[in-house]
Amino acid sequence: MGGSAVTLFLCGDVMLGRGVDQILAHPGSPELREDYVRDARDYVRLAESVSGPIPAPVDPSWPWGESLRWLEESAPDVRIMNLETSVTRRGSFAPDKAIHYRMHPDNLPALTVARPDVCVLANNHVLDFGRPGLEETLDSLASAGLRTAGAGRTPEEACAPVVVPVAGGGRVLVFALGAWSGGVPRAWAATPSAAGVAHLPELSADTAAAVVRHVRRAKRPGDVAVVSVHWGSNWGYRVPCDQIRFARALVDAGVDLVHGHSSHHPRRLEVYRDRLILHGCGDFIDDYEGISGYEEYRDDLRIGYLVTMAADTGRLTGLRMLPLRARRMRLEPAPPEDRAWLRTVLDRISEGVHVTLDADGTLSLVHPVTARPAEAGH
Repeated sequence: MGGSAVTLFLCGDVMLGRGVDQILAHPGSPELREDYVRDARDYVRLAESVSGPIPAPVDPSWPWGESLRWLEESAPDVRIMNLETSVTRRGSFAPDKAIHYRMHPDNLPALTVARPDVCVLANNHVLDFGRPGLEETLDSLASAGLRTAGAGRTPEEACAPVVVPVAGGGRVLVFALGAWSGGVPRAWAATPSAAGVAHLPELSADTAAAVVRHVRRAKRPGDVAVVSVHWGSNWGYRVPCDQIRFARALVDAGVDLVHGHSSHHPRRLEVYRDRLILHGCGDFIDDYEGISGYEEYRDDLRIGYLVTMAADTGRLTGLRMLPLRARRMRLEPAPPEDRAWLRTVLDRISEGVHVTLDADGTLSLVHPVTARPAEAGH
C-alpha cells in the first residue's frame, strides 16, 4: 500500500432523538422527564420560533442537509459518527438522568441516508432507556446493516473494533470508549451478564496502557487504528491535562487518530507525532436550536471533518473541515462571517497548528510534518 492514502469522515454527536425524532415520518412517544420540558415537540416549537417553520414530516435526509452533498463529492473511504441516542420503543427512563434521548426504530432511514460505516455507541445517551433499550438499539442497527463500536451484550463485544477494509488491502480499525468524564456512568459498563458500553473509569496511564494492549492485539502492519472517545465537559475551550496525556499515550503506542466528542462545540485540534487528535468535534445533528445560555460558543455552528492519512503508516497528510449551521433542524452552509469566526477560534485554541479558510469555504489544517525514527514501529 506504499504511497496510498485513506480518507475518513468524522463528526461529533449525531442526536436524532427527542425533537429531531418528532419531525421525522415515524415519531415515537414525545414524553420527557426533564425539569422544564415534558414533551419533545416543545423543542420543535422552540426551533421554529427562532428559525421558521419545519415542514414535518421531513424527508430522512432533512437533518443532514448540505453535509450529504459534501460527503458524496468528497467520497471518503470510511464514515465514522457518534450516534448519541438510543433507538428503541422499549425500556423505561434511566433513573438519575436529567436528559433522555431516543428515536423510533422506524426512523432509521434518517441515519442510513448518511451511509455510516461505523456508529459509535460508547456515549452517555445510548442507555437512556436501560439495558432493554440498548439491546433493541443494537438489534435495530444490525437489522439496518449498520455496524457499531463501543457497546455490546458482553465486554468482548463492546470492546471489539469495527474492521473496515479499504482499497489496496488495508484496514481501518475503529475502537470506541465512553469515559466517566463524558457523563458515561460506571454502571453502564458491559458485564458478562449484561449489555453495556466499553467504559473508561478514568483517564490514567494504567487505563491508557490497557486500551493500548487491546489495540495492539487487533492491529496488523498496514492497519490504521482509530480510537473514538466520549469524554470531557459540554462547554468551554479548556482541555484537561489528563485528557491530553491520555490521547498522546495512545498515539505513542500505535493509535493513528483520536476521535474525541462530548462537547457541544468544537474544541482544540492537535497534531502529535504527525497524528491527529480531535479533542472535541462538537455536535453535528441535534435539537438545541433556540436554547439559550451559551451563545458565546456558537453551538449552532457545526463541523464535518475529512481526514486524509497515509494508508501504510497512519501519518496525517491533510485535514479539511466543512463549516455548517443548524437552522430548522437542518444543516446548511455556514455564512462567510461564521466560517471566518470558526477559523479564528480554532486557530486560537489549537497549539502548534494553523487553520486557514480556503476559497471553497472549507477550513484546512496547516501543520509541520517531520519524520521521526521512533515512529518506525507504528
